[in-house]
Amino acid sequence: MPSEVELYRFLADLPHQLEQVRDADKAVKMGLRLVREFFDAPSACLARLEPGTKRVEFSVAVPQDARWDRALLRKILQGERPKLPRNIVLAPIERYGRTWAVLALRRRDDYDVAELRAANRAAEIVSKTVRIADRERLAEVRLRSERKMMERLRPKDLFYQILHGLRSLTRYDLSAAILIHEPDVEGLEVGAEQVAWRKGKSPHVGARMRATPAVRTAMELGGVHGFDRKRASWVPWTNGRADVLADVLDFNARSDERAEMSLLIAPLLTSEGALGLLKIACCHPGSLGAYEAEAIARFVPHVSFAVRNLLRNRALERGVLEAERKHVVASLARGVSHDVNNALGAVLPLVQQMRSEISDGQIDPEVLSTDLEQIEHSLKSCRRIFGGMLAFARGDETPIGSGDQHKAQKRTIAILTDSLDRQGVQVVREVPSDVPQVRGGQGDLEQLVLNLATNARDALPTGGTLRVCAAHEDAEVVVTVEDDGFGIEPDVRARVLEPFFTTKPHGNGLGLSICRSIVWNMGGKLTLESEPGAGTAVHLRLPAAGTAGTTS
Repeated sequence: MPSEVELYRFLADLPHQLEQVRDADKAVKMGLRLVREFFDAPSACLARLEPGTKRVEFSVAVPQDARWDRALLRKILQGERPKLPRNIVLAPIERYGRTWAVLALRRRDDYDVAELRAANRAAEIVSKTVRIADRERLAEVRLRSERKMMERLRPKDLFYQILHGLRSLTRYDLSAAILIHEPDVEGLEVGAEQVAWRKGKSPHVGARMRATPAVRTAMELGGVHGFDRKRASWVPWTNGRADVLADVLDFNARSDERAEMSLLIAPLLTSEGALGLLKIACCHPGSLGAYEAEAIARFVPHVSFAVRNLLRNRALERGVLEAERKHVVASLARGVSHDVNNALGAVLPLVQQMRSEISDGQIDPEVLSTDLEQIEHSLKSCRRIFGGMLAFARGDETPIGSGDQHKAQKRTIAILTDSLDRQGVQVVREVPSDVPQVRGGQGDLEQLVLNLATNARDALPTGGTLRVCAAHEDAEVVVTVEDDGFGIEPDVRARVLEPFFTTKPHGNGLGLSICRSIVWNMGGKLTLESEPGAGTAVHLRLPAAGTAGTTS
């Protein structure tokens, strides 16, 4: 047995040996090894309770096949102080503000009082080392997020960086999400969600939750709100009642996903008001506590900053999009004026001739029917052109919802039909009936097709083929707008997606850059292929309605 001097020296040296280890889990394992070796214990283990269960698991066991009294270990882990055999030491290790694990030693002879006290003191030193490592980890993740903010990442990319960092800190086993509250748009939008157990994309991104007056009032409270599910209701364990937030953000109550049993919810407040919510969910009640709430509170300013930037970007993009829409409408008006004038020019002499025949009493029913049929055709052509332009100019009020590819192509080609015919451009449409709708607004989808089809038409001044097709691949709709025109030179191709770059005498250089912005907001991807003299093809990969978009 070690002497009192040896015990004192061991406890004095232990912090210095552990402080070299920066990882909390490694520090715990190293502490167990050092304590076991000092007390010359043949058997040792590090035991934990699985969250939400009474099952004891061993992170480390020496030897691996050693048998331990799990019931006794469970009592220590649950905060009880049962009477122990004198040849066993069970010392609790504190982490995350609660008993996180128990350090267990066992040997043949008994431990005396001084050894028991020393072993428990050693566990306290390990706990302190772990707390320091966790604080340093929190500071490191926070600093990394601040660096990402300085790098001016796209807001959604920053969202996922923050959610990933929170997972490493809180170890949530279900999900974390950022919800956005846009003042001019109804409801809360799921802007990003990281699902711990799902390898694929989250099905909730882009979905909307109701933001009732009660929800908006609760969001103004600020702070971090913790909840555990008991039976069918949420019970708050933090100050301030915001039960309505838990009810609204309980995504999985309305799906077949894993049940959410523990929640942390933090409103994102700035000087501009409540911009959204940050949510973390676990599968077992009691999994989240004060430590996790403090960790979230440290990241609320970062998430608020990212959401504010996202909303400002959206407002700017909507302004640019509206300007481009007006420019396109004006360009269309100039382009179709010739077609409308021809149509009306054919109507006027026919009407004058019909009036003259009526006055002279020389009406020929067969000739009259032919003239009326031509008038009807001309008026339908005008109606189709103006109807398509009005529908495009009106657009959708919001980018939320779904877009129908069949409808978008039909309206777009209707606007351009006369100018395409005049130039001798043949249109080939290939849209199977089973192509699903895409995630995004109908107006945005129509602007995409119209901008790309107009570019293709302008590349075919002496005729050719314009091909517009769509196909369903996995969870995406692939749209291709292709022409066999003069193509794009390599030095121009490298810049065509830049804002304000144009080769057209009256262009504003926003067409393709707006298309890229729309596609990105839909969660999709735009690629362009072109060879001089061989034409151009633009490919859009858009998420089908009901799926989440990519973040690239």
